[in-house]
Amino acid sequence: MRWLITGAGGMLGHDVVEELTRRGEDVVGLDRSALDITRPEAVGTAVREHRPDLVVNCAAYTAVDDAETDEARALEINGDGPRLLARACAAHDARLIHVSTDYVFSGDARTAPYPEDHPTGPRTAYGRTKLAGERAVLEELPGASAVVRTAWLYGVHGTNFVRTMIGLEARRDTLDVVDDQRGQPTWSADVAERIADLGPRLGPEAHGVFHATDAGEATWYELAREVFSLLGADPDRVRPTSSAAFPRPAPRPAYSALAHGRWQEIGLPLPRDWRSALHEALPRIRKEGPTS
Repeated sequence: MRWLITGAGGMLGHDVVEELTRRGEDVVGLDRSALDITRPEAVGTAVREHRPDLVVNCAAYTAVDDAETDEARALEINGDGPRLLARACAAHDARLIHVSTDYVFSGDARTAPYPEDHPTGPRTAYGRTKLAGERAVLEELPGASAVVRTAWLYGVHGTNFVRTMIGLEARRDTLDVVDDQRGQPTWSADVAERIADLGPRLGPEAHGVFHATDAGEATWYELAREVFSLLGADPDRVRPTSSAAFPRPAPRPAYSALAHGRWQEIGLPLPRDWRSALHEALPRIRKEGPTS
């Protein structure tokens, strides 16, 4: 198979290219400078020239707070861009995996993780634009597309919570971290593996919505304590606080854990626990260096 990865300069896109390359796949990665997915002619040319069997769309507008005042631009990238990709894939007999987010849900569930078919209800501009992209892909390319929702990503590349905690541990005696938002810390390399596994299966028997997060649940406070512990630092230096202490333009989901039932339906195992992933990831992230 030939793979075409959009948004290949980002954290997840970079990991998808790395994972496919490791597996010996024929993969082309295009970052934002090489392909603007909001330009119809550029999208059509890229798909026509590279002739992929499968496109993975990792390109996105991810500035959650900025989207509250820039929703039109966010919709152009998160909604219109995926539609253009889906139409180009349909025209050239290619399949499409589109990466989405937990923000398509309201974030107020309390009893159990959101299953893939749970009704959506985004509360932010970012969530609304990502939901528009999901719907566009599934409408334009039914039976040959998948939406892969993920959340709380961290990794070796780019700015993310875990790398920030590594930097702050070295510079601060104590740290206040939110303890009233619960989700699933997820290593981007694990999501890349899920996408690589899904690609060959994608078709009439395996399409639609999938949730790609690591298993288990934690708050940001609990994640920060785990990072400190793995660094050999006293986790009690991390202190719990509420979301009210860090007001943001876009409300964060209070609960956004995702269920993983679709993987078993297509013969793939459930994801591993987030702590296991973090233990493996942290040495690699430390080698790359922290972010502030």
